[in-house]
Amino acid sequence: MSVIGCRHFTGYKPCPKNTTCNQQCAHLDIPTTSILIVHLGALGAVVRSTANLRAIKRKYPGSMITWVTDAPAHHLLTNHPAIDRVLTTNENDMLQLSALEFEIAFVVDKSLKAVGVIKRTTVDQIYGFKSHPVNGAIIPATTAAEELWSLGLDNNKKFFENKKPETQLMIEALELGEFRRDEYWLPLTAGEEKKSQERKAKWLGSYQGIIGLNTGCSSVIAYKKLSVEMHRELILKLRAKMPHMQIVLLGGPEDTERNQRISYGLDVINSDTESGLRDGLVSIAACDVVVTGDSLGMHMAISQSKQVVAWFGPTCAQEIDLYDRGFKVLSQSPCSPCWKRTCEKSIMCYDQVSLKELMDAIKSCCTNGLSGGLAPLDSAPQKNERAVATT
Repeated sequence: MSVIGCRHFTGYKPCPKNTTCNQQCAHLDIPTTSILIVHLGALGAVVRSTANLRAIKRKYPGSMITWVTDAPAHHLLTNHPAIDRVLTTNENDMLQLSALEFEIAFVVDKSLKAVGVIKRTTVDQIYGFKSHPVNGAIIPATTAAEELWSLGLDNNKKFFENKKPETQLMIEALELGEFRRDEYWLPLTAGEEKKSQERKAKWLGSYQGIIGLNTGCSSVIAYKKLSVEMHRELILKLRAKMPHMQIVLLGGPEDTERNQRISYGLDVINSDTESGLRDGLVSIAACDVVVTGDSLGMHMAISQSKQVVAWFGPTCAQEIDLYDRGFKVLSQSPCSPCWKRTCEKSIMCYDQVSLKELMDAIKSCCTNGLSGGLAPLDSAPQKNERAVATT
């Protein structure tokens, strides 16, 4: 008789694990806990939330996990070894969700839309966030989420008092046990790994390593990217000081034209920016060092264990953990951070990022990121309030 409670049983097609479904199957796996994760966006934040998965599996080792997100983030999560089902917020997927029941839900987004997803199913216990039923205000689902919730209500606390990375705040808010500084968990498939190695070999040629410049960011806060002119100046300095390193421009479809402007007349490679999120992940995995603003590209680079040089202007550097692989370079703007989506300043925060600090950090990352080291470098990064090593 078929074991209908098995993780692999669908009820409408043969099991891919075994042609015979019974209690003697070597792949028999009956979940002990049904878990729903609701994290809709932004894309980089969804990548960061994969750091929660190992803690979830520790606390709920036999869990079956369904993750609801907004498109196109589902492309990043599909085929993940720890996620059993990925759904989006389109109506067809919400109909599927309504057929399921969960013992536990983790609502990561502070949004009515995320809370609304919960209303489309049945959940026994919610962690993270919920909403006030009358005015729609987002409130903590349990007392454990109050610290993370309060940061959104107090700029001074968020910008200056808080010293915890977002990964720690989430683990504590979701009551997932002791914070162990779990890394992001976004593996490439075997095919993607092979593709990344082939791409790396093609780009590398006779160079010693690859520096990827992630040039763009989300349009939500457009000031998290350096100007075209500053990127060009950085490339010229890298070519002069580090001729042994290949330079590749990274980004998505929104960066295609901009990358062409940045690269015009310069000795750099333009990566494919039109082939989707997973292909972008493959390109980042092919690099040794990634230079980026606080963006999806930064989170992708962290997920692939790259050496990262990340600059911060509008957003909070302390919320990001580079896992001791890289440096954070802070804008010298006196009003940074601000989290503003628009800005009236004539001199922007990206104009006040030190190219010297970027160069020093890149040189150090190249030394750290390549096995066997590189040729001697003419300076080391300055560890001060503007260019700080991660801890």
